[in-house]
Amino acid sequence: MSDNAVQEVQTPTPDPALERLDRLVGTWTLKGHLLGSDEENIAGQISFQWLEGGFFLQQDAEIDFAGMFKVKARELIGYDPETEGFASYVYSNFSPMPLPYKWDLRGDTLTISVSYAPLDAAFEGEFGDDGESFSGGWRPNPGADETINIPYDVTGSRVG
Repeated sequence: MSDNAVQEVQTPTPDPALERLDRLVGTWTLKGHLLGSDEENIAGQISFQWLEGGFFLQQDAEIDFAGMFKVKARELIGYDPETEGFASYVYSNFSPMPLPYKWDLRGDTLTISVSYAPLDAAFEGEFGDDGESFSGGWRPNPGADETINIPYDVTGSRVG
C-alpha cells in the first residue's frame, strides 16, 4: 500500500449556529413563582455543558416545582439546519418517553417550546445586560390545558 492510498479522514465540525448557545454554559440557580402567586415556590438549579465534539449541549436540571413535584431531567440540545433552530429531547423522572422541545436564542431573547400532547407551552425570556441573569415565563399555548401546562415566571442567576 503506497502512502498515497492513506487518505486523511474528514471529521464533521459543529455548525457555527451552535455558538449562540455558548452563553448558557455554566450553572444557574432558578427561583420563581406560579402565575398569580406572590410566594416564591419554584427553586432549583440547571447546568449546561458541551458534549465532546461540540455538536450537543447537555442540560441537567433539578427543580422543586411548588412542592407539587421535583423534576430531575437531562436534555440534549442540537442544531437543526433545516429549521435553523435547536431541537432537543428531555429525559426526566416524570415521563416514560423523551419529550421533544424546540429552542432558539437570538440576541438576548431565549425561547423554548414543547408541543407533545398534552404538553403545549412556550417559554420566553430575556438575558440581563450583564449576561449573568435571565428572567421569563412559561405560558400554555392557546387552547392548552392549564392544569398540565401551568403558567409560571422564573429568574436565573449564573453561579458557576
